[in-house]
Amino acid sequence: MTLKVIVFDFDGTLADTYEAFVTIANSLSEEFGYKPVNKQEQEKLKHLSARDLIKQSEISPLKIPFVLKRVKSELTHKIKELEPIKEIPYCIKQLKKQGYTLGIITSNAEDNVLSFLENHQLEQFFDFIYAGTTLFGKHKIIKKLLKEKHLLPNEVVYIGDETRDINSAKKSQIKCVGVTWGFNSSEALAKENPDFLINSPYELITILENYRYKVLDSESRSLPLTMEEELIKNQPLLIQNE
Repeated sequence: MTLKVIVFDFDGTLADTYEAFVTIANSLSEEFGYKPVNKQEQEKLKHLSARDLIKQSEISPLKIPFVLKRVKSELTHKIKELEPIKEIPYCIKQLKKQGYTLGIITSNAEDNVLSFLENHQLEQFFDFIYAGTTLFGKHKIIKKLLKEKHLLPNEVVYIGDETRDINSAKKSQIKCVGVTWGFNSSEALAKENPDFLINSPYELITILENYRYKVLDSESRSLPLTMEEELIKNQPLLIQNE
């Protein structure tokens, strides 16, 4: 079975929203009663999963949905300032030329995503957007996507920059690519054992070109180890997870 659909996370994967999120989160810290983050602490936070980050912030779990709603609302005012991750526009255009169906699954607001795509002339390359998911509910949306589009798990790959993206893909039994240019560090991502871990959007094109026509084992829905080793051997840009 060939790869048909490539699904992207939005924040930190397609759009460079990290600094905007930190600024907004800090501005809301007093109102919602959690610790703001200084520059020195930001790098440490990249090594934490979303759950660990919430624990460290000491925010009440009951307040999280309200904080997220406010963050999305505040981000609306910064959308025009946001830029795509470098190389992403080229990568998106190339993948579309190769015949893939492209989509986005994000916990951000749909209006924010659409505005961003329109600002950077990228809206025509995406076939669907599932927005407004809960912080840890992306796997439910992925499963909904598979059902609605009549797709098998081995026909879809999910691209994300956070540990929760990798976990959501695994729960949905689809392949995942962790990207190191977003919210989580390469070390944090590697601990979750993504199928691939990359440092540049250009690497994504190379990986998918090799992966597209590989036949997946229908029972395990995973690449045989020997096949993974073959890909790693032939593609020096591909990072092997320990």
